[in-house]
Amino acid sequence: MNMQNPRRATEQQVSFDRRELAVILSLYGRMVAAGEWRDYGISCLRHSAVFSVFRRTAENPLYRIEKHPHLRNRQGMYAVIAMDGQILKRGYDLAIVVKVLERRLLRVIGE
Repeated sequence: MNMQNPRRATEQQVSFDRRELAVILSLYGRMVAAGEWRDYGISCLRHSAVFSVFRRTAENPLYRIEKHPHLRNRQGMYAVIAMDGQILKRGYDLAIVVKVLERRLLRVIGE
């Protein structure tokens, strides 16, 4: 019987650290207060971590905030992807990358 060490399995997953989650959840809280977003999901996969944002629970995600560490030295490891798969912003600093969604919040409040 081949038993894998559970600790080793978790080491192979990519996840958001506390600083990254603080940036994402701050934006999420503001969008919930504006009535734009209502639910989220976090996926920690082998090669990436994904924070998905939903307007309603049963829908496809409006946006995905993804972390791909293997792209750190190329295009930047963070990306914001729209529901249709279009990459809205990609970069090295998460706070700068999620600003593309903050601009949408300003439009919502200004209307």
